[in-house]
Amino acid sequence: MASPRIPHPRHSLRAAAAGAVSAAVLAAGGLGTAPGAAAAPVTTTAQSAPAAGSAAARLKFHDIPGSGGITLKGNVFTPGGASADASRRYPLIVLPTSWGMPQIEYIAQAQKLADAGYVVVSYTSRGFWLSGGKIETAGPPDVADSSKVIDWALAHTPADAGRIGMAGVSYGAGISLLSAGFDKRVKAVVAMSGWADLIDSIYSGRTQHRQAAALLGGAGALTGRLSAELTRTLKNFLGSRLDKEQEMIDWGRKRSPAAYLDKINANGAAIMLGNAWGDTIFPPNQYAKFYERLTGPKRLELRPGDHATAEGPGLLGLPNDTWTNAHRWFDHYLKGADNGVDREQPVQLKSRSAEGYEGYPSWAAVQQKRIDLPLSGDHTIATGIDSGADGGVVLLSNALDQFLKTPPMVSVPLLPRQVAAVWQSERYATERRVRGTVTLHTTLTSNKESGTAIAYLYDVGPLGIGKLVANAPYTFHGRTPGTPFGVDLELFSTAYDVPAGHRLALVVDTVDPLYISHNPLGARLTFSSPKDDPSRLSVPVRD
Repeated sequence: MASPRIPHPRHSLRAAAAGAVSAAVLAAGGLGTAPGAAAAPVTTTAQSAPAAGSAAARLKFHDIPGSGGITLKGNVFTPGGASADASRRYPLIVLPTSWGMPQIEYIAQAQKLADAGYVVVSYTSRGFWLSGGKIETAGPPDVADSSKVIDWALAHTPADAGRIGMAGVSYGAGISLLSAGFDKRVKAVVAMSGWADLIDSIYSGRTQHRQAAALLGGAGALTGRLSAELTRTLKNFLGSRLDKEQEMIDWGRKRSPAAYLDKINANGAAIMLGNAWGDTIFPPNQYAKFYERLTGPKRLELRPGDHATAEGPGLLGLPNDTWTNAHRWFDHYLKGADNGVDREQPVQLKSRSAEGYEGYPSWAAVQQKRIDLPLSGDHTIATGIDSGADGGVVLLSNALDQFLKTPPMVSVPLLPRQVAAVWQSERYATERRVRGTVTLHTTLTSNKESGTAIAYLYDVGPLGIGKLVANAPYTFHGRTPGTPFGVDLELFSTAYDVPAGHRLALVVDTVDPLYISHNPLGARLTFSSPKDDPSRLSVPVRD
């Protein structure tokens, strides 16, 4: 007789945690009790609080077939009265979960959407929590899953096949964008805190974003099951396996919506992108570049904060600009509502240091005017020593900037010049409104073939305290020692107001906990400004 099957401790813990989290969230939201891990999937129903003057939206938990024969754990909100009027069809919103999150992540927003007349299907992405399969990092199986969820929703809910939208935060945003290129039924997308180019997100400047990658890998291992391919890629990435660099780039490109731009444009979905200036996992530059290349209806919103902190309060049901505009986007492009979202300036920015939004006709218009700061003289710095300038801590530092206006700070006069190159502008008589992407051009000479430098732009007050405006890493390999070469680096995009009486300072050092450095022992970097190719910092500003 076969021995009884003993559940794997991690799977049992994950199941218990999923049930506990679901119960707690549903209880807090007044939605009733969530089903346990082993409950029958289709029969559990909860009644949500109705919107004023409307019947209550209905919630059911389901097992939904995914691609390759796996089961995805999901839940469905339907508008009140839908079951009594089987002939009526409603627009459908599909919500893949974020990295490491269970199916109840979107429950507050799903209820609001259902109360407004949508069928809403949320599901735990494959490999996480109680959904089947392995974590494929938005690979082809994840895209196929989204299409299978749409198939299921059309067969089992009163969803309208001609009015389908997808939305998500972070991982859910990436899957939604990819799905817009591979499933022509997707007519509208809202992608919040996501990525368009995975390589440009966590390997910008040819530099591994150490904290971001380690956080994703650790969270994936705790809440799901990493695929063999993801495990190998993370090991090679964090282990600085340069011999595997092209393999890793190819892996990331396959998972980047930007690689399928032609398909996305051909399908023509209306796409709204939202991100935070300080996103330490998916910086805003790559989203802005992707936005400019979209040819269909589009909108770009950039706000203060870090990864998912701009839309986070909305997940709890709190008032939230990002989610409010997401609802408006779907109302217009799936319901035909004349709410004006299509007539507003498509690029909406909120400064990190001021209230209110600024509208622009394009991303190029944001940075139409620039001022150049000359970077004169030669600066030689030793490597491998942290000067004190850094980009902060992943998820934390820019969230503090969002809520408390306290970005990472440093005393610029006290920075040790042996390990940090420093250039400063004059004091500005009037406010300078930095908008867009600051770019650095310089000439670099190293006594080693490899190296890493990190550039920081600071707003420096009268007492010399610098508040971080933007930063970015740069890594080189295979250079001839002692031979100068040109460097062009884009700092992460931002919107920041430098007060009158302050100045801008550019600081370059070689160590930052956010990134992996590639400076050999004894390496020295020299930054120079040849007469025929002067070094400069180009700063986009708004009048």
